[in-house]
Amino acid sequence: MSPAVEAHAQGPMNTEKKQRHMQQNQNQQQCCTKKGVMLEPFVHQVGGHSCVLRFGEQTICKPLVPREHQFYKTLPAAMRKFTPQFRGVVSVSFEEDEDGNLSLIASPLHGDPASDQENKDSSAESSEPKSKMLKWGKMMASSLLAESEVYSKDGQSQPRNASVHKIQEDLDLEFQQQADVHYCRMENSKADPQIKHNPWSFKCHQKHLQRMKENAKHRNQYKFILLENLTWQHVVPCVLDLKVGTRQHGDDASEEKKAMQIRKCAQSTSALIGVRVCGMQTYQPDTGQLIFMNKYHGRKLTLSGFKEALYQFFHSGRRLRRELLSPVLSQLREMQTALESCDSYRFYSSSLLIIYDAAPHRKSKEGEGEDVEGQPCMEEEEVEVDVAGAPSHDSAKVDVRVIDFAHATSRHFREDSVVHEGQDSGFIFGVQNLITSISELENHGTE
Repeated sequence: MSPAVEAHAQGPMNTEKKQRHMQQNQNQQQCCTKKGVMLEPFVHQVGGHSCVLRFGEQTICKPLVPREHQFYKTLPAAMRKFTPQFRGVVSVSFEEDEDGNLSLIASPLHGDPASDQENKDSSAESSEPKSKMLKWGKMMASSLLAESEVYSKDGQSQPRNASVHKIQEDLDLEFQQQADVHYCRMENSKADPQIKHNPWSFKCHQKHLQRMKENAKHRNQYKFILLENLTWQHVVPCVLDLKVGTRQHGDDASEEKKAMQIRKCAQSTSALIGVRVCGMQTYQPDTGQLIFMNKYHGRKLTLSGFKEALYQFFHSGRRLRRELLSPVLSQLREMQTALESCDSYRFYSSSLLIIYDAAPHRKSKEGEGEDVEGQPCMEEEEVEVDVAGAPSHDSAKVDVRVIDFAHATSRHFREDSVVHEGQDSGFIFGVQNLITSISELENHGTE
């Protein structure tokens, strides 16, 4: 019997059952709200393999790795402005309803005074009513891929098919079969577009949730660290994740892991220039094209391909955003100076993020800048430009940070058998070559 026929046959009884089920869901949500914060996917994750979740507007969280946790606590003062702000530790659990949907809930760690103290700065966000229940169901597909046309590597449109509606069990296979670079067309409108869901982020979420579900019989409490959300002020965040350093394996890596990481470096630009693309999302407002690139494509890039990816990241679709290059270079040079002062530190397998907003900063007739998100724009308003016709440096908001310290080390890690001396020359080498590549864009790039 079909659901429609069954509903008609049961009449009021079926309606009553539905109402009771809805009430149970509401009660569950209210109960979960009292327990803590409902976590949402962090849709701007472009690289890595950990599941990054949105804790609040300004805060994200990721699974706690003891070494990374300790690293944030012992971070040298010179590097603090170049890393996300560490905001404490929370306990994360999940609940599954009768339909198989999972809800992730973050709550303070009880019985740990240090953690309670760390979480004080996050308490305002945890009490915000706007935090909502989010469920990852069996029928969930990437909203980006479901609602946008998918483009091949050459940018040519490919017809959508029913694959985006497959159940969760088919999604992993689907992602393996998709290209390492996605070109998606977003409609141009007066309102600035929102990047809905990075495919890489979705993949990481699914894997982590499945792992949590499989371990549910033995464990349903996980520690996550809270970190600053580096994209929260951006309307349309463009993010470039670069794996920096000539060595990626930690001192505690097994021989197998060590060999694998050495091979990845040797087969990519890591060995040549100490940096490779680990993930990217960028929006080209002039053409309405959204581009996603994952780490697998980044590993295949030659030196010229790496430079082309940088060019693509800073391109509007019609011109190179030169106004972004100077502030990025300034921050990279300042970071290099800070790194050179970090004696005994090694940033193995850490990444460097470059972030900017693809939404134009508008300036009204009266000379007051306006937030483009949710604000009506007058027809007379224009993007602030310099005498050369390009957006001014004052309107360019960029951010350069180092993230991911699960394999980092320093003399503060007293349990480590190896204590390094001096600077992390491999990481600094990568930063220097990145500065060189972006400087070439600034001086010789053509539109």
